Amino acid sequence: MKLKNAFTSKLPNVKTTIFTTVGNLARQHHAIDLSQGFPNFETDKNLINLVSNAMKQGHNQYASMPGFYGLREIISEKIESMHGKTYHPESEITVTVGATQAIFTAISAFVHPGDEVILFKPAYDCYEPAIELNGGIPVFVQLDADGYQIDWDKFKSRLSSKTRMIIINTPHNPTGHILNKKDMLQLQEILRETNIIVLSDEVYEHIIFDHNEHESVSRFPELASRSIVCASFGKTFHVTGWKIGYCVAPEVLMEEIRKVHQFAVFCVDHPVQRAIATYLKSPNHYLELNDFYQHKRDLFLDGLKNSKFRFNPSKGTYFQLLDYSNISNERDEDLAKRMIVSHQLACIPISSFNVDNRNDNMLRFCFAKKDETLKQALDILCTF
Repeated sequence: MKLKNAFTSKLPNVKTTIFTTVGNLARQHHAIDLSQGFPNFETDKNLINLVSNAMKQGHNQYASMPGFYGLREIISEKIESMHGKTYHPESEITVTVGATQAIFTAISAFVHPGDEVILFKPAYDCYEPAIELNGGIPVFVQLDADGYQIDWDKFKSRLSSKTRMIIINTPHNPTGHILNKKDMLQLQEILRETNIIVLSDEVYEHIIFDHNEHESVSRFPELASRSIVCASFGKTFHVTGWKIGYCVAPEVLMEEIRKVHQFAVFCVDHPVQRAIATYLKSPNHYLELNDFYQHKRDLFLDGLKNSKFRFNPSKGTYFQLLDYSNISNERDEDLAKRMIVSHQLACIPISSFNVDNRNDNMLRFCFAKKDETLKQALDILCTF
């Protein structure tokens, strides 16, 4: 008997992610990599020294299951300062192995077989498999490529008696769109008479442009009472490889999340938690991020003004979509592959995140790179 024939896959349709596929091809062809969302510049040496010091001070054994209490305290203070909402460090904040683990754990804690979970497409690719692994049914709301705004009437039409959860993401990967106050108030009103849980992916919370504000669900009392917010220190502090994030939620929800968390990972890297707790005491370490990344976004877009690409400036995240309709009739996967093989520049095709791989003639570029890297990429893009 062949082992492969002895079981039924729980994720039969999941293949290698577009990030792995593009990344491998980019390395093979020595391409400039603007595909995956990680910086190619150095981390603050002060933060690295804080981790090293924590190790030397002996913080090398297990942290407490929900996270080092000092870190949970400073997270609570940060959220209260920015959004006016208090989460109790003891019962409403958990430190996680990146935001992805927080998202997976939250879905596992609440989604039962047959439950429906509403997703807005294009959507980051970790949501759907987690829903399916837990027997849930993803229900899609496809966003229009013209601005990627949510049609709240369309959203309402997807609600049913089986809707257990909805997942929102703001600032939004891959489109760079943000949900504004009006969006949040509409969502709050629509859900008022339901028991639906909101899972809010806010990993780019500190990367917002053009004097806009991040409207966290934490700012809206009725939403906050039913919401789990997931965040990432990796994105904020340019240390994606450290895989450290957190989630906050009302105690009644967090109690269930921790039941899964303790058996999935138990706890998170102890010295890194100690270091970040100290680093967060200087708010400028995250409050200055908007200006830092807006410079990079503006540099990237200024270099494209005379190109054939069209774009709406990203409102948040460190991603920019480019519309190539004036350049080619190719599918986005084909153009992305040709860019790597023939021009040594890597990006992500957006169809990978759409319902039925709908082609919007959009490519996603990451501008969390050194200025010289962006300028090299612009030289290539302007040849199209």
